[in-house]
Amino acid sequence: MQDAHATLSEKIRNAFRNRNISHLLMAILIGALSGYGAVLFKFVLKSMQWLFYHHSGEFLDFAHEIPTWMKIVMPAAGGLVVGLVVHFFAREAKGHGVPEVMQAIALRAGVIRKRVAAAKIFASAVTIGSGGSVGREGPMVQIGASIGSSVGQLLKVPTIHMKTMIGCGAAAGIAATFNAPIAGVLFALEIIVGDWGMTSFSPVVLSSVTATTISRYYFGDFPAFVIPDYNVVSLWEFCLYPFLGVVSGLVALSFTKTLYAFEDASDAARMIPEWLKPAIGGAALGVVIIFFPAAFGVGYGPMNLSLTNNMGFWMLFALIWIKILASAITLGSGGSGGIFAPSLFIGAMAGGAFGALVHGAFPEITATPGAYALVAMGGVVAGTTYAPITAILIIFEMTGTYSIILPLMLTCITATVLNSTISRGSIYTTKLLRRGIDIEGGRERHILRHMLVKEVMTDTVVTVPESATLERILWVFKTENAPYLHVIDEQGQLTGIISFRDIRPVLYEEDLLQLVIAKDLATTELETVTMDDTLQDALDKLTSRGVSQLPVLESATSRRLSGTLTEHALNTAYSQQLLRKEIDTKE
Repeated sequence: MQDAHATLSEKIRNAFRNRNISHLLMAILIGALSGYGAVLFKFVLKSMQWLFYHHSGEFLDFAHEIPTWMKIVMPAAGGLVVGLVVHFFAREAKGHGVPEVMQAIALRAGVIRKRVAAAKIFASAVTIGSGGSVGREGPMVQIGASIGSSVGQLLKVPTIHMKTMIGCGAAAGIAATFNAPIAGVLFALEIIVGDWGMTSFSPVVLSSVTATTISRYYFGDFPAFVIPDYNVVSLWEFCLYPFLGVVSGLVALSFTKTLYAFEDASDAARMIPEWLKPAIGGAALGVVIIFFPAAFGVGYGPMNLSLTNNMGFWMLFALIWIKILASAITLGSGGSGGIFAPSLFIGAMAGGAFGALVHGAFPEITATPGAYALVAMGGVVAGTTYAPITAILIIFEMTGTYSIILPLMLTCITATVLNSTISRGSIYTTKLLRRGIDIEGGRERHILRHMLVKEVMTDTVVTVPESATLERILWVFKTENAPYLHVIDEQGQLTGIISFRDIRPVLYEEDLLQLVIAKDLATTELETVTMDDTLQDALDKLTSRGVSQLPVLESATSRRLSGTLTEHALNTAYSQQLLRKEIDTKE
């Protein structure tokens, strides 16, 4: 019996040592912590809203009861608090959160400071609670990602797997916020992790399920929007949804451009202290709220009105641009909150307005405007995030309406293709591109950007003078066994390169052995690098020209040859650097 017990204990210990099992256990832990993080965030948010307005319901329901001065003073006061928290405690808490998570993965090996979760909970709760026109999902992504990173750091997860831990937290945050576990998984894999392999997929799924279970225990299992069961009225209606995709894409693009225009304006106002800017933005938002109360807060109330056909065309049309303005003011000035809910709001208004037009023109073959509002919600999300799969699934999970899935697919794909053609970056990656961070290359590009050619190059280089005959060139190729010969002039300046391909046409022409010289054969249109160029610059040139090595020059103003950089040396240096980072993390 004792031997059996010892064997069982050993099997349990071995199971915990297994990397896959340990990652799944960590995923459950991250999901649980993120789920309770969502519960805490919602509690703090409601508390802040009560503190500011003595109401805890939907803003639109009590906006008419609030004195005009309070609509300006309270968002300004909230902005002041947020500005102080962000400036003096955690600058990462500023803005919509997701780009900061992506940046941590790309540039800091997935390390997010532990204080970020607490700062984001408080800053976003104050922003939204005081009336900020932003959403809850971005904060919860960052809160969950911070929890995932903290767990990974605490348990000394290797660098290469930290991205999965952060993805677990991000998925849990979305799942718990929207009661949408599938969308949470897809959001994390499509936007945060960028890896659909089983080593990432399984932990992310488990974390999302865990967080959703906790969220449903406290908040119940209800869709975010309760709407009529819309159906496609006629097959002809499918012809309209690509046009709705175009409208959604253009509106989404307007949102992205406006948001960053306001950020630029805020950054340009250098005479104003950074901590004060959110307060000024809050006061400006208050002026908008006075005239358009629907822009108050997250905006689920107006969205429901659009989805249930209770808003007219002109109000729907106006609220598209009012919400874009309100969200851009809130985030552009330094507030803290997400862009997912504003995207849903803008989509509901744009789709409702589109639906009002087409249903008025073709009532027999089209659904009511609410159906188009529902579909456009996904279209605008897809057009801002460039994540159509997430957009499709989150609308389905938030509404429980499957009948609209085909129009939703058409609209989301159209919006994504259109916007990715017009603008390289999504609303998330644009923020990073503006900081000079190419997230598509991720951490790998960052490593190469911080290594110089002179650290990796070899000073062994095979040269021939411009006057070298073909016979001499053939002899050098044979004795040196080099893929390229570098042609230099009398001053030692590089003038060209000869490859074996260059001499193949005259290889068997014995009459030319003494007549053809290196200058005649050399390729003079060269890609070169200097000793102080980065390995990323070198990789870009190697890739664009399809060559296996590059000549290295002394400087940008000199053609004197210092050595060569081979693709093999670059890849070796990169692999060694990755290994060093992983060893450092383990230590």
